[in-house]
Amino acid sequence: MRSIREFSNSPIEQGADELCAYRIDTVTWPGAGDPGTVSVVLKELPALTDVSSTKLQGPPSVSGNVITTPVVKLLVAGTQYRLEVKWIKEGNTFEAYGILDGRL
Repeated sequence: MRSIREFSNSPIEQGADELCAYRIDTVTWPGAGDPGTVSVVLKELPALTDVSSTKLQGPPSVSGNVITTPVVKLLVAGTQYRLEVKWIKEGNTFEAYGILDGRL
């Protein structure tokens, strides 16, 4: 059973040469207003090693209820990653995640 915290299209395939930013619509999450204090982390599975410093480019952004992640780059074919997006909305901290499959 899929967690409601997991991206609806997860796992997502991303090629080693692709540069992709992902969007999360927070409108269905509890609380009013736009999400704030957004942080994004990319972890290599299965050890959950933080690889954000080499595989994320730029800051996250917010437009209304939608969070756009930094660009994800340089994924290794055959490796899985967990993209974690955390934000605060009306004093509550929420986190969503998606599994990325590195492909050729």
